[in-house]
Amino acid sequence: MIISSDIKVQVQTRYLEDHVSVEEGKFAFAYRVNIANHGKQPTQLLSRYWLITDGNGKTSEVQGDGVVGKQPTIQPGESFTYTSGAVIETPVGSMQGYYELQNADGERVKAAIDIFSLRVPNIVN
Repeated sequence: MIISSDIKVQVQTRYLEDHVSVEEGKFAFAYRVNIANHGKQPTQLLSRYWLITDGNGKTSEVQGDGVVGKQPTIQPGESFTYTSGAVIETPVGSMQGYYELQNADGERVKAAIDIFSLRVPNIVN
């Protein structure tokens, strides 16, 4: 499977202080993902893989079909945006991964999701 240079992924995160208990050692974050198709043919998102790492180095993996219950087809020049979330046991962590997609020719490709930070505001300079 090849890595696609036509699919660009951008992620924005925010801390959800009202969603879990810091006293219980849980920190919740939302992440908004934009997946843009800069290629010449429609591409369907088939699956996702995430590697989530907390500030202590503890990792968890999440994989499965589609995103938020969907397997969207993204037309050339268009994008798909969704919001999801993650809970970790430290105020700082990171996520990274990839999407597996299939283009109109039936070719399967991966779109890398670069590492991004999960952090409680003002916790790290």
